Amino acid sequence: MHTYGGERVFYIGVDLGTSSVKLLLMDSYGKAVKTVSREYPISFPRSGWSEQNPEDWYSETLAGIRELTDGVDKTQLAGISFGGQMHGLVILDENDEVIRPCILWNDGRTKEECDYLNEQIGKSVLSDYVANIAFAGFTAPKLLWLKKHEPENFRRIKKIMLPKDYLVYMLTGVFSTDVSDASGTLLFDVKNRCWSKEMCNICGIKEDMLPRVFESYECVGTVSDSAAQLSGMTASMRVAAGAGDNAAAAVAAGIIGEGGCNISLGTSGTIFISSDKFYVDENNALHSFCDGSGKYHLMGCMLSAASCNKWWMENILKTKEYMQEQENMGSLGENHVYFLPYLMGERSPHNNPNARGTFIGMSMNTTRGDMTQAVLEGVAFAFKDMLEIAENLGINVERSKICGGGAKSKYWIKILANVLDLKIDIPNNEEGPSYGAAILAATACGEYRDVQEAAGKLVKVVETIEPERELVEKYQKQYEIFRQIYPACKEIYDIL
Repeated sequence: MHTYGGERVFYIGVDLGTSSVKLLLMDSYGKAVKTVSREYPISFPRSGWSEQNPEDWYSETLAGIRELTDGVDKTQLAGISFGGQMHGLVILDENDEVIRPCILWNDGRTKEECDYLNEQIGKSVLSDYVANIAFAGFTAPKLLWLKKHEPENFRRIKKIMLPKDYLVYMLTGVFSTDVSDASGTLLFDVKNRCWSKEMCNICGIKEDMLPRVFESYECVGTVSDSAAQLSGMTASMRVAAGAGDNAAAAVAAGIIGEGGCNISLGTSGTIFISSDKFYVDENNALHSFCDGSGKYHLMGCMLSAASCNKWWMENILKTKEYMQEQENMGSLGENHVYFLPYLMGERSPHNNPNARGTFIGMSMNTTRGDMTQAVLEGVAFAFKDMLEIAENLGINVERSKICGGGAKSKYWIKILANVLDLKIDIPNNEEGPSYGAAILAATACGEYRDVQEAAGKLVKVVETIEPERELVEKYQKQYEIFRQIYPACKEIYDIL
């Protein structure tokens, strides 16, 4: 279906990120024709808290769509879909007004609620209900926090949704979500792909407060007349359910089926391992979620990845010359400075919102380049923490694709390849979730039979970074030191 009436058609992919919304226009042959990015603020009301105004997302998305489609024949716009930051709590009242700012995925205020869920309800019970245990960023603990600390707001709730689903609701009037994003709420029975009545009861909510669940590639509706006028789209455009950002990035990278792996080096860092079948590791150290293609995946998530480098460069060094700073680094595998990248606490594998960023090993000989290198290596070592869990489950990962803003650094990719001892494949697109969302939109419009066919036709590898045996061995020795630092600091973090 490459043409409507002989004309090329287009699909819009929207990646609702933490710092900005990224929009991509893809043609019916899979080419990314144009991209647009628009930023919005993030607030940190208290240490470890993180919030955003959903209305900012919508206004910047509308402006981004207008900019993206400027000069395009609107009758050629066929579909739109979304990848989005996961776990955020968006609540609407009976008038569809946003009740309070969204509590984001990297917000760490829910330690007491997570302790209650994991220790009093019990990890094994949670795992039976929803295939996962409670982490501070998940949605269900936020509901419990809201119930205790903002009871008036809790009583006003009529709709509970995730960040990207707020955009879908504003564009279509359809109250929906998809299986991959729902998997990260701790309210969703991952194995059976439906809401958990038990978890709704525990959180004191009614199931009708939660949206209808679709597969990521399914059409949920069309753009409304009012949204079409505001955005410059047409009211006939199909809207696909979309996916959580990591599931959308995996679609963009063609990570579908047993044993595929994708590393996302964005604001957060994730390792995504796809699986044809559902299973849960016994320690729940990796999340067990649905994916964007109708199957499942295991995922480890670190809360601060490329954001560590952004913090180091812009907040501390007061520069945006990222590549120049990396050119001043020392020999790889020989750095004596270590960095724990827990600026917002940590999820996998430590599940500790109290953890904090830590430098150790500095001396009078330590240079600016050593510190920069330690930041990149610290993030890589934290990825290795997650990969080791998967390997200990018997999962054999030999190579991985990579996406996210940090993947623009060849230095960082080389460090990752050697720390992880993996071949790192660089795909032909760098857009990640926005491109994956565009693929989901095209699939919902019938451009492809399914997500597997789309990924097979569109995703190609342009370069592979191979690990070097000598460097792998050096980094293995350094990793053995790195993994001892967190246990030594844990009690101090709790005091801080």
